[in-house]
Amino acid sequence: MKLDEKTKEEVLPRIKKIEGQIQGIIKMIEERRECPEIINQINAAKRALEKVALIIMESHIKLHVSQSFKRNINKEEIIEELTETIFKFLK
Repeated sequence: MKLDEKTKEEVLPRIKKIEGQIQGIIKMIEERRECPEIINQINAAKRALEKVALIIMESHIKLHVSQSFKRNINKEEIIEELTETIFKFLK
């Protein structure tokens, strides 16, 4: 199921901010800044991306998974898809 409008509006500004962080990291590398400083910025961008993923996952569970369960749509398939998504995220 597709991303809903509310979640899109919540995560899009975050993604654009992350895009700016990535551009900043590129500039830091081009300027040959201190390695720990660059790594800190990479970690900040990584955490921000993880937060976006969690917001999208929460939305998916609340909206799509719960609706599918209410409609009695193949629960095993839904659980398997959700489990695979969680495992991929955690790797």
